[in-house]
Amino acid sequence: MKNKAMVLAPLTLAILLGGCGGEGAKKDEPAQEKAPGVDENKVTLSEDQIRSAGIQIALPTIGGSGVLEIPAIIEGDPQGTQVVSAAIGGRVVALTRNLGQSVRRGETLAVIESREAAQLKGEVQATRARLALANSNLAREQRLFAQRVSPEQDLIAAHTAATEARIAYTQAQQQVSAAGAGGSGLNRLGIPAPISGQIISRSVVLGQTVAADAELFRVANLSQVSLQLSLQPADAGRVRPGNSVTVTAPGRSATARITFVSPALDAQTRQVPVIATLDNKAMEWRVGEPVTAAVQLTGSGGDKAVRVPSTAIQTIEGKSMVFVRTQTGFQAIPVTLGDKSGPSVIVLSGLTGREQVATVNSFTLKAELGKSEAQED
Repeated sequence: MKNKAMVLAPLTLAILLGGCGGEGAKKDEPAQEKAPGVDENKVTLSEDQIRSAGIQIALPTIGGSGVLEIPAIIEGDPQGTQVVSAAIGGRVVALTRNLGQSVRRGETLAVIESREAAQLKGEVQATRARLALANSNLAREQRLFAQRVSPEQDLIAAHTAATEARIAYTQAQQQVSAAGAGGSGLNRLGIPAPISGQIISRSVVLGQTVAADAELFRVANLSQVSLQLSLQPADAGRVRPGNSVTVTAPGRSATARITFVSPALDAQTRQVPVIATLDNKAMEWRVGEPVTAAVQLTGSGGDKAVRVPSTAIQTIEGKSMVFVRTQTGFQAIPVTLGDKSGPSVIVLSGLTGREQVATVNSFTLKAELGKSEAQED
């Protein structure tokens, strides 16, 4: 029995040592390595790899107000557009201008033939004759009164009659002037252009019978055009008269100025109407043309605002990220965004403005980050 115990003791010790040795070997095994190139939103890239991927790096821009980009339509300036209407009803017997043609103020656009025109012109002629007779009687009474032949009462009566005749004649002329002018006939009146400009609308044809106050033409002075904008109330609160608006269209751009911000919402759209005026002396902009308007906003960060190109922003797991250059590559930094500022966006927090960020092809860094995290999983 003593010999058997001596044999079992070394065997038991060997088993215990074997067990301990197995655990020790497991602890000494190296841990599984993470996917190469990624550590806590970091992407490791060499200079050659960055160049090969076409990734461009730049510093954020400091300063500048926010810009709101919205679609807009070029329209005639409300202050430089007038409707030409028929003051009297009748038949259109002449049209002297067509769409797009230029016209000067006072030039005849159309001629209307009507019985009312004959009455108006006839009244002018009748009152002119009565005025001539009243002036003749007044001159005669003045001579007789000077010769002490006629009493002063007759002179006063003649003077009153002449004054009334002059008033009637003036009224008749004004009625004709309000209805038109010329027309080369007792029953015809010409419709003059109220301003110089171009014909942008014509709603009448030759021979048509029109009612009084019917619209015939629209004349616009297109040396200055306008943009009708509709803004959300929150955005309109940061727009002031005088703010600039960058107007762009294929191959063209110009700067307009805000001239009116409505104090009331539009009843149908529930948005704020805003008007901007644009110089158009070169006739580069056409009424009805769709454009993009970048409206400068007031109070969007001022001179200390940090801005990066929109291409630098990537969304990762629902968060806005910017890839910042490090010694070994890039790190994705979460940021809080503000207003869009043209091709760039304002960063409210996350950047100081002194970092170098990936501005072009930053999506390749997002793809590399996602691929490496998938390999790690």
